[in-house]
Amino acid sequence: MTVAAEGADDTPGGPTEADWAAAVAAIRRLPADARVLLICHVNPDGDALGSMLGFGLGLRRLGLRRLQATFPGPPEVPEPFRWLPGLDLLVPQDAAYPDPDLLICFDASSESRLGDLADRLGSAGAALVLDHHPSNTGFGGIHLVDPHAAATSVVAAELLDRLGVPLDAEIAACFYVALSTDTGSFRFEATTPAVHELAARLLATGLRPGEISQRIFDTRPFGAVRLFGEALGRARLEPGAAGGRGLVWTYATLDDLARYDQPPHVLDALIDPVRCTAEADVSCVVKQAAVGEWSVSLRSRGAVDVSRVAVALGGGGHRLAAGFTGRGSLAEVVDRIRAELDGAVLAA
Repeated sequence: MTVAAEGADDTPGGPTEADWAAAVAAIRRLPADARVLLICHVNPDGDALGSMLGFGLGLRRLGLRRLQATFPGPPEVPEPFRWLPGLDLLVPQDAAYPDPDLLICFDASSESRLGDLADRLGSAGAALVLDHHPSNTGFGGIHLVDPHAAATSVVAAELLDRLGVPLDAEIAACFYVALSTDTGSFRFEATTPAVHELAARLLATGLRPGEISQRIFDTRPFGAVRLFGEALGRARLEPGAAGGRGLVWTYATLDDLARYDQPPHVLDALIDPVRCTAEADVSCVVKQAAVGEWSVSLRSRGAVDVSRVAVALGGGGHRLAAGFTGRGSLAEVVDRIRAELDGAVLAA
């Protein structure tokens, strides 16, 4: 499940000065040979990987030597991100420290998003959580969760600033990918003046934004293009759904991926052409992850809070962008979405 920070939230709160101080202290007191494990969520997107790797590079600049980064599931980095600095920090989940001195989680709203790595929360000497999802469950020990941040990379960059780590081109490249992906290339409502100020700081290190955007947004195998065409051809519009605001949805199966010889991550971008549908406030892509298991992406134009739907169905996210993992048949998963949508319509 991939969830982009498309909309700003009305959720109050965010890290207090005491939270920031606790996070800085947890890192500052580590000896150079401390074992530090960085984890991001399953099926990592640009913000998860970019925040984790950029922060890991920052910790390396502080002199920490025993750093590992990982994520649950197969150790395959999606093609658009295989050029990111800091990939040498990555290890398969089975090789990750079983009892690190410090565990740092990135962009995960709940323990369940850590998969088989969630047990490190109990075995680590300390656990620090960096996130920006309003649906964060408050797991872990030290929380830097800012529901108003456009991306987890915003939180990670602030913590590096407080640690006195300057941004260099490698750290900046990771954070820029994280920031640009979770703001939809700076198109979503979460794109505030502060977002552009951070982007300006990152670009000042010498990044070439055109090259980065082409790599992560505008490069796709021809097989994926054909797969998108088939999936879009089966899209369905239901004008009466979501209290009459409308729902458009489509799906892709494991057989589709096999037929076009494509990895699952290519489907992360399928929501973008679906969400352009003018007649529907809510758009949805249902992607088969295994037999009887589906990764669901939800988007809203503003009349429906799709995070309510996602949370009710075991996931999370933001008002305008959320997701969850559904189980059962395709029809059963879509029926559950329809049933929750009416209750998620926002008051005019």
